[in-house]
Amino acid sequence: MDIVPLLLARIQFTASLSFLALFMALSLALSWMLLFFKLCAHRTGRPGWTAAYRFWVRFFALSFVLALAAALPVLIQLGSLWPGLMDKIGNVAGPLIGFGVLSVFILKSCFLGVMLFGQRRVSAGAHTLAVFMVALGQAATLFWVLALQSWVQTPAGATLIDARYQVYDWRAVIFNPSFGWNLGLMALWSALAAAFLILGVTALQALRRRLDEGERCAFKAALVAAAAASLLQGPVLDGAGRVMAEHQPAKAAAAAGYWKSGAEPAWALFGWPDARAQATRAELALPGVGEAWLGRDAQGLYQGLDKFSGMQPPVAATFWTLRAVMLLGLAMLAVSLLTLAFTARRGLDPSLLPRWWLRMVVAMLYAGGLAVLAGGVFSVAGMQPYAVNATITQSEVLGTASVPVLAASLAGYLALYAALLAAFNGMLFHAARYGVVPVRKPGGLSP
Repeated sequence: MDIVPLLLARIQFTASLSFLALFMALSLALSWMLLFFKLCAHRTGRPGWTAAYRFWVRFFALSFVLALAAALPVLIQLGSLWPGLMDKIGNVAGPLIGFGVLSVFILKSCFLGVMLFGQRRVSAGAHTLAVFMVALGQAATLFWVLALQSWVQTPAGATLIDARYQVYDWRAVIFNPSFGWNLGLMALWSALAAAFLILGVTALQALRRRLDEGERCAFKAALVAAAAASLLQGPVLDGAGRVMAEHQPAKAAAAAGYWKSGAEPAWALFGWPDARAQATRAELALPGVGEAWLGRDAQGLYQGLDKFSGMQPPVAATFWTLRAVMLLGLAMLAVSLLTLAFTARRGLDPSLLPRWWLRMVVAMLYAGGLAVLAGGVFSVAGMQPYAVNATITQSEVLGTASVPVLAASLAGYLALYAALLAAFNGMLFHAARYGVVPVRKPGGLSP
């Protein structure tokens, strides 16, 4: 078949999924961070925690709206780009998508309004309960989305009968082999995305003026979250890599740059994978490293990419997105731990950091978000050419849209996403410089 429509469909769907993943991650982590601010305000009585809540709740609301908007193109593209997919996996995907949509509906209709607009109209306890329920709803939505996303990577609990998946064990479908690790990674990357956003904005404010108590409180919470999440990345990535080696050996070989089956395992740190030459050019590798992240055949031999001729994922994209995740993870670990060390004896006060280090923290503002994007691209690209691992290929379920239509829609979506990201950044930097409009009491003056 013509590869151009398939390539355009892959790029469009990957871009839409990545945009959705970014704002789902931000809204998830910010919702729990806001709950922490509320609980600290109740426990300590310090107005700084309330000020931190009031500043960052605006960005949670914007992230939530953008995540909700980003979900629509993904659902549309499931029918327009891959019209044959739901016919084959609808018995699995339909209920999982339905539960995800139901979680959003309950969240939006019952608690989000109270959280965003009811702080001065209900009791403090009732408002905190609403914040908790919103955070719980965000987690539930992500749970169902990741259950489906993990299932297509490691399908379990269902079997193909007459070219359609039939479910025989819903527990196995939901808690498939990769689900727990994917959930752990998404939770950590979400925490890092929100934490470094808060750290970067607060560092930018510290470069311009004296920080208030709310900004210092937000910085402390974000710094501890960033350090903890950075430290946990290593073991969770290791567990996810072991599951990938067992269930997705082609993806594991592409991630490692491992071409020849049976050769001594070596983890390629850098290099340029060349699919035509079936080799990695200018390779810098660590011999004897990475065995746990490589699949084995029935004889116990390590499986290289030569075992998957014609069914290899895009090796360069898989190879480099994983290294982007790892480099970003190491950078976030170093910055968070060093910032923690610099401020540990000073009450974690960012205003006492040297200006050159504050600029370093500002430069890391988007590091967590970039890790979410790189991880999403790695997950999607590494599955190719499959839509459901080892059973259904993307070419089987590809629609009939022409190349001009696909190219135009791709350009439109990319322009839309770029505009939305620019608007989000514009609001972020405007608020960092000028603050936000305070909430006014009904019939009274703003505080």
